[in-house]
Amino acid sequence: MIESILQRFITAVQTHDSPGLSQLFTNDGVYDDYFFGRHSGRAEIAAMLDRFHVGGEAFCWQFHDLLEQGDLAYASYLFSYRSLEPESQGEIIVFEGMAKIRLLDGLMTHYAEVFDRGIAFSQLGYPSERIGKLLSRYAKGFVASEPVIGHLAHRKTVIG
Repeated sequence: MIESILQRFITAVQTHDSPGLSQLFTNDGVYDDYFFGRHSGRAEIAAMLDRFHVGGEAFCWQFHDLLEQGDLAYASYLFSYRSLEPESQGEIIVFEGMAKIRLLDGLMTHYAEVFDRGIAFSQLGYPSERIGKLLSRYAKGFVASEPVIGHLAHRKTVIG
């Protein structure tokens, strides 16, 4: 099932079919994008894809090494696009990542990804100071997230 969903996902992104992408999610589904953040509900997910197409074009997504068990799926991916950003206009930006997907009745309830933002920012031609500022902001958000707070509490109980 995940292979079919991801193929429709790729087609929607490549063709700028924002409603089509959003329809792959439950009404209250979440797309947690590593650039643009968390988007909840179909309207927000569609608007996020519109933002993709402001900063880039000619998107190419390849999912591979798909694993699916019950309502959980994982996939590695390679992703590239042509930048429309002033610092890297016309350049192909490429990076690899991992996606974690929760499913319900053939729809995604949650899509989250992880990739090396620094690799992407560097290719985008951002100055080092801007990259540092962006990565610092993401690091602060990560350390303040519920999973990390829970992990650090667990760590105290087992390590001290």
